[in-house]
Amino acid sequence: MKYNDISSLIESLSERDLSILESLRTHRALTTALIRRLHFPIGGEPRETGSTKSHATEMAAAVATIRVLTRLKSHRLITRLQRRIGGVRAGSTGIVWQLGAAGERLLRAQHGDSARRRYSEPSPNFIAHTLAAADLAIHLYELARQGTIELLRLEAEPECWRTFLSAHGARQWLKPDLFAITANGDYEHHLFIEADNATEHLPVIVRKALQYQHYANTGIHQKDHGLFPAVAWVVPNRKRQDAIRSALAAEPKLRDLVASGLFHVVTAEEFPAFITDIPGGTPQA
Repeated sequence: MKYNDISSLIESLSERDLSILESLRTHRALTTALIRRLHFPIGGEPRETGSTKSHATEMAAAVATIRVLTRLKSHRLITRLQRRIGGVRAGSTGIVWQLGAAGERLLRAQHGDSARRRYSEPSPNFIAHTLAAADLAIHLYELARQGTIELLRLEAEPECWRTFLSAHGARQWLKPDLFAITANGDYEHHLFIEADNATEHLPVIVRKALQYQHYANTGIHQKDHGLFPAVAWVVPNRKRQDAIRSALAAEPKLRDLVASGLFHVVTAEEFPAFITDIPGGTPQA
């Protein structure tokens, strides 16, 4: 595809088309259902940027979503993965989409990126984790559109990763799934989010918590923002919630941080309510 072809293609795309491509670039993979929630509002739902109209029913929104995605696929802007979430019974809502070759080149030209991203069929575990993080991000968008919170900043991987020096001077990476800054009333809240599908062993969770402790000890975030973010593991059920809470509490090196309320373990069902009432925070400037 030549530059002139890209220019012509951009001109043929709607604002919503481009927003869908940007969402796939940000979140790396989305199901049809997640794209519907982001870009095809129903009835009185607040509209996402790039949405041209609301749809009367969920069925109408779903039909419009498939129509637009099929058109973008025909231009090789997006591509569907072989594996569906939920199997055949999930129908079109379980189709997983990512950027296609033309979509990647188009966005790379728009953003002025020189590095090419290569998209291939990811592993089932990677897709499940990516979609879990995307679902949490979309919950934040929805809460903001409803006016429940202000979403001041949202970073997905790898933008949300942080680098710092260990006590021995070695470079280390902290890799949360999401980083968000929200505001509710007069207070601003910073939050690292871990999407947990109950696939990691508990010692891995504890090591990640220790990484957060090491990053907190550098004071990097506190210097710029006046506080260290809360850390929330979002888990599928109460059994996993209890297991992670117990593992964190049993680690002596984390005792102070656990006691301070820095770490939170919430179920996916509890997540929206947790976001609206995050403990702590700092007064908005």
